[in-house]
Amino acid sequence: MEDDQAITMGLEYALTEEGYHVDVADLIERAQEYHESQNYDLYLLDINLPDGNGLDFCRELRKTTSQPVIFLTASEEENNMITSFEIGGDDYITKPFRIKVLLSRIKAVLRRTESSTQLVSLVNLGNLKVNLQTAKVYKDDEEIILTTMEYKLLLTFIQNPNVNLSREKLLEGLWEFGSEFVNDNTLTVYIKRLREKIEEDPSRPQLIQTVRGLGYRLSV
Repeated sequence: MEDDQAITMGLEYALTEEGYHVDVADLIERAQEYHESQNYDLYLLDINLPDGNGLDFCRELRKTTSQPVIFLTASEEENNMITSFEIGGDDYITKPFRIKVLLSRIKAVLRRTESSTQLVSLVNLGNLKVNLQTAKVYKDDEEIILTTMEYKLLLTFIQNPNVNLSREKLLEGLWEFGSEFVNDNTLTVYIKRLREKIEEDPSRPQLIQTVRGLGYRLSV
């Protein structure tokens, strides 16, 4: 979903050449129609659009899907960057950008999603259940929707139970290559969002605990 026709045409051509099926929507209304009728592996969203805001559309997506979202925008405002992660975005790229960089980001995000579904066991964490085969998470037997990055963070903890994980180690688990948005503030946002979804009392977390001076630990 993109608001610049020239960029849209270039993106559609490049992605198609890479073997991806691409549906283009220049309006949120059209994007919503596509979303309701198709199953997509990934969404590329612009923030500013003629009939609304890509951030608002992402919020709606997160009510029904955990598929990855990458924002493409000319806006370099820090608030927009932070908001995009807080509402469930998986990456944020400002214009102008190189097509090869975008393709690398897309492949990395899709690779993380695919690897999450190749595991074949069920993890029980109190009233929380994580099906590693289907990449679905349940709290009190009701499914909760995690974004790709939130799920990847949870997997990192599951793979290291009762181990103190530094912030650097957690960031390595989330990103497979460097990014200007890989920083402590970004990790704090994801920890906060994950706790809000899986903890009984996010203000007094029992599963993902803060270890002062060291990082975080999944207590099981």
